[in-house]
Amino acid sequence: MKTTRLLDLTAAMVLLVCVALSPPLVSGDPGQRVSMTLVRGAAALGAFCLDGSLPAYHLDRGFGAGSDNWLLQFEGGGWCNDIASCKDRSKTHRGSTRFMTKTAVFTGILSNNASLNPDFYNWNKVRLRYCDGASFAGDRQVGNGTSMLYFRGQRIWNAIILDLLPKGLAKAEKALLTGCSAGGLSTFLHCDNFTSYLPKTAYVKCMSDAGFFLDAIDVASNRTMRSLYTQLVSLQGVQKNLDPNCTHAFYPEPSLCFFPQYALRFIKTPMFILNSAYDVFQFHHGLVPPSADPTGRWNRCKLNVTACNPHQLDALQGFRTDMLEALMNFFRNSTRGGMFINSCFDHCQSALQETWLSPTSPRIHNKTISKTVGDWYFGRGEDVKQIDCPYPCDKTCHNLIPASTTDSLAPNAPDHKSLGTQLFPFFPGVFLLYILCLT
Repeated sequence: MKTTRLLDLTAAMVLLVCVALSPPLVSGDPGQRVSMTLVRGAAALGAFCLDGSLPAYHLDRGFGAGSDNWLLQFEGGGWCNDIASCKDRSKTHRGSTRFMTKTAVFTGILSNNASLNPDFYNWNKVRLRYCDGASFAGDRQVGNGTSMLYFRGQRIWNAIILDLLPKGLAKAEKALLTGCSAGGLSTFLHCDNFTSYLPKTAYVKCMSDAGFFLDAIDVASNRTMRSLYTQLVSLQGVQKNLDPNCTHAFYPEPSLCFFPQYALRFIKTPMFILNSAYDVFQFHHGLVPPSADPTGRWNRCKLNVTACNPHQLDALQGFRTDMLEALMNFFRNSTRGGMFINSCFDHCQSALQETWLSPTSPRIHNKTISKTVGDWYFGRGEDVKQIDCPYPCDKTCHNLIPASTTDSLAPNAPDHKSLGTQLFPFFPGVFLLYILCLT
């Protein structure tokens, strides 16, 4: 599909712009470099990346009071839903450990600095590398006699867990499963399964970052994301790994259970949902995919939200409304869940120090993402479901627009005289490329 090829082309472009776009960390802390570990026992389980290479992860050992606590983070990076796009992907770091960097920088929720990550800094922290193209959920392989594609995401997940259990995960006292983007979607898919591997006495929760992908109707009245996921589930043999209660409820369209909004009510483990109501990736690929805008009428709006016309702003506000409606049952009825739905044009906010915890971090009711997640995980208060006011009222975002424009769009919005620090002012398209550098 053209849409999927564009997703992979975007990822490829990131390699050319990461160095140019990466700003210094607000904290001044460059993060810790953690070496990659190949899962040597994966071959015996049939767990391979798309190209047949061994899967991998990065492990930063915990210390002190956090020695028996574990945080696992799924890496993100889009999907592939046909043979051509998956074959192309298999020749990149999104489909092969052969092309991956051998170290990963741990910042944000993975930081080992107590001042930058006060609740999880001393935990065992693991980043699971993403190389299957189906959010760690497929189980199939295809070949044409000369080459083979391995859709073994589910086996990769199992192999990594089995490799970590004897390294201390088997005696975990506390655990948090998380992930960003396609990895955030993985968190929904594997949350309950993660719990099943751990001691019955373990305190286990899950947190998805930018993984609440909507079954949205795009601006051309098509369901582009539904089409993508339906093809992906079929190609990669995902259906058998989806929650059976969900697939039964949504028969004859079991692939709908790949969407978090449909799978969420079947998840038993406590879940926290971190997402922007104007998620940049979904804006560009779900609400306004290239296929829905062949003449480029949305190009200026995508690159600079202040250039959006009233009709386009209405579509963005409608997307936010759809997201909140999809979350409303969880918001009202989940007694153990948490959420932080802000109104920044953003994507993935827990792994980047600036957005996780820094002097300029986004806030809702003056609470940072780090504080809200920590309060939810440790049960430190009831105020753990935060929903932001509509754009453009949030002055803590890194994509703030000029005060004069703000006043004309939202006369009742809070005072915007102090705009704060802007990491990538006005340009969510550029910010998306930077986020993809991290994920």
